[in-house]
Formats: sequence, C-alpha cells, structure tokens
Amino acid sequence: MKSLLLLSNLVLALPLCAGVRGFTLETDVNAPVDQVWRAWTTDAGVRSFFSPASRVEAVPDGPFEIWFDPKAEPGKRGADGMRFLVIEPYRRIAFTWNAPMEFPEARKQRTRVTVTFTPLSDKSTHVILDHDGFGEGKEWDQVYDYFKKAWGDVVLPRLQHRFDHGPIDWSKR
Repeated sequence: MKSLLLLSNLVLALPLCAGVRGFTLETDVNAPVDQVWRAWTTDAGVRSFFSPASRVEAVPDGPFEIWFDPKAEPGKRGADGMRFLVIEPYRRIAFTWNAPMEFPEARKQRTRVTVTFTPLSDKSTHVILDHDGFGEGKEWDQVYDYFKKAWGDVVLPRLQHRFDHGPIDWSKR
C-alpha cells in the first residue's frame, strides 16, 4: 500500500503534460518569496487569504485541508482530506484538490494543483498556479470553468490583497 501511495504521488508530481486537461494562472505579489511561501504552507498564512479555517502541515503527504465552511460536518467543510504531494521550500508545492459538493461525480476524484514561487526581487514574487487532472464530460467541464474562475477571480486576488492591504477579516464575510 505504501509503495502504491508513493507511486501515485510520483505520478501526480509530474509536470503538466500534453493531453492532461488543465490550466495555468499567474500573478505577481508584493511580498518576498518567504512570506508568500508561508501564506500557502501554514495555517496562519492560509487563513490570511484563502479560508477562515484550515489544517495545513507542509510535509509530503501532510494535510492541506482548506475549510470554507468550518462549522459544517467533516467531509462537507470544503477541501477536506486533501494532501500535499510536493514540498520544495520557497520554490514549489503541489497538493490534491476536490470539486465542490454540487459536482458529486467529480468530487469523488482528485485533481492536482501546483503552485510555483519565483522571486522577482527582495520585495515581490511571481506565483504560477497550475491546476490539472480534470476529466471529460459535462460535469467536468463545469468543474473546470468553476476552478478557473475561483482561482483567477477569487483566490489569487485575495493573495494579492493580503499583501497589499492586510489579511482577510473572515468575520466580515
């Protein structure tokens, strides 16, 4: 079982290949790479821009659980059960991801998100987010569109906002 998990992690950690359905988004953040790294790899960081609650342990196969509805029962809080696949300190992370509950067939599967951090200067970082592993069919088309919008119009702008204006105050949302 352990070797199967290792093999699946190695396969998931491969770079986006031709024929694998996914997309890439990029943004620049006004913060040094170490601060942007911590925003993605610590509970305090995740809670500063991504969600009001989380369970994040930045080690290979550690939890990367992002809870958009922390008061919901386990399994319905958001990205329950997601795991880190790759940890390259201050360079790259990859983690599993699941679809929202309104897409029940796609939610049974996992996709992969890879976030790459490149320092532009001592005060700014280029972030590349690759999300791949989407299946085929109408529900998967909807999931693909959902995540392209969610990452591009919500999560990455919140990351920028966190460093330009301060952490998100979840009590006001």
